[in-house]
This record gives sequence, structure tokens and C-alpha cells, in this order.
Amino acid sequence: MRRISPKITQALAVTLLGAATLLTVIVLVFIIVFVLAKGLPGVTWEFLSSAPKDMGKAGGILPTLAGTVLLPLFAIAIALPLGVGTAVYLTEYTRETRFTRALRFGTDCLAGIPSIIFGLFGFIFFVVMLKMGWCLLSGALTLAIMVLPTIIRTSEEAIRAVPNAYREVSFSLGATRWETVLKVILPNALPGIVTGVMLGIGRSIGETAAVIFTAGSSLRMPMSVFDSVRTMSVHFYILAREGISNENAYATAAVLIITVLVVNLAAYGLMHRFIAKRSK
Repeated sequence: MRRISPKITQALAVTLLGAATLLTVIVLVFIIVFVLAKGLPGVTWEFLSSAPKDMGKAGGILPTLAGTVLLPLFAIAIALPLGVGTAVYLTEYTRETRFTRALRFGTDCLAGIPSIIFGLFGFIFFVVMLKMGWCLLSGALTLAIMVLPTIIRTSEEAIRAVPNAYREVSFSLGATRWETVLKVILPNALPGIVTGVMLGIGRSIGETAAVIFTAGSSLRMPMSVFDSVRTMSVHFYILAREGISNENAYATAAVLIITVLVVNLAAYGLMHRFIAKRSK
């Protein structure tokens, strides 16, 4: 049996990989263009700056826009120090033991649990047992637990990717382990940590089930962390499911997509600027 020429296999591999990449890009662009084409005509300043009326059939999305910003912001503020701290402890302060292996296995399992399970846990524990009710804080704590495994694993891999030579040079200059972590390890691992944070923010912004269970779906502007809140993803889901207003549903979806794109572009811009400044 004749062997296939390496040039032919290389050409086939490049063709298949290129086709898969092109198909992925086409599907992604089609979804974005479709939603924006349907929703952008309904996006006006009045739509962005006014409160919903008649259960969302009329009016704007200002309270849901505020909820979409506040909820992930509080969730990341809670999850980021816990996640990065756990990653630093696992990589810099412990050896490979049964405990660390069990902890990593549990983190991987938590990352694969459906979000509605986190929502049910948040509802039972924060809303009912702790009597916090449906509020911004309950939703933020639930989302923080949900994105914590992602931040831990991405931060851990980013810290492991820092060359050991950096640690050795730091120790040889008399730095303590904490000084090495703070001034050498974390700055060099920052791109990977930011990637984990962006994944967490993206999941938090687009989350629906966990938010409905814990933060509620109030159309009022949240004035404190104990007020119920509705995010744009929940607002879009309710408008589309109940058939209240398809026009406002698509407009909300368009604003949601633009918000995610702006947040990601801003974060990556700041990250690359930081890297460029450190490389000078």
C-alpha cells in the first residue's frame, strides 16, 4: 500500500483547518450581523436613557443596562481576589499532594456544572437561608461562585507559564516569596489572568437562569445592593418568551452584543498597553 505524500497530507490539513476556521467566522459574523440588523433600528438615545414601560413593551432599558454593568462588576470584584489568591497558593506555596489534586479536580467539575444549578444553590442559600431576598448582592455572590473556577484555572496556568528563571533571580537578589509573587510573578502572568477575567465577565453578562433565581427581575433602578435587579439578558429573555415586544427584544440584544464587544476591546487594549509599557 502506497503512502500518501507528505505534501498532499499537508495541503489537506491546511485546507480542512482553513475551512473549519472560515466556517466558524462565517457563523459568528452571521449571528452578530443578524442581531444588529434586527436590533439597531430600535436603539435610540431615548431607548438607552429611559425606564421600561408597560412591562417592557414600551420605553427603554436604562435600569437593565445598569444591572448588566453592576452585577458582573460586583461578581468579578468578589471572585478575582479569591481566584487569583487560590491560584497563587496552589502554584507557589504548596507541593503536588492529594489535597491539591482534589482541589483542581473539584474546580474543573464546578466549571462544567450548568448555570441553573448555581442559580438553584444561590436561591436556596442566599435568598432563602440567609434571607437576603432577590437582590443585587445575592446575584453577584452566585455569579462570583460560578466564574470562580474559570478564574482559578486560567490564573494558575498563567502563573505556571512564568519561567522559573524569574523566580530564581528574584530569590538570589534577596526577595521573599511574597515579594517575588507580587513584583515578578503576577505582572508577568497578567495577560493570562486578564483572559480569565474576561471569560468570567462574558459569562456573567450573558447569564440568565442564575440571575433570575437570585437577583430577580425588577424593572426599577437599583439604589442599593439589596434591591432586585434585571439584566439585559434577562430582559431580552422575558420579552422574547412572553412575546411582549420583539422589536425591543432585538434592540436589547443588539445593545448587549455591543456592550460585550466594548468591554472586551477595552480590557484587551489596557492589557496590551500594560505589556508594551513593561517591555520598554
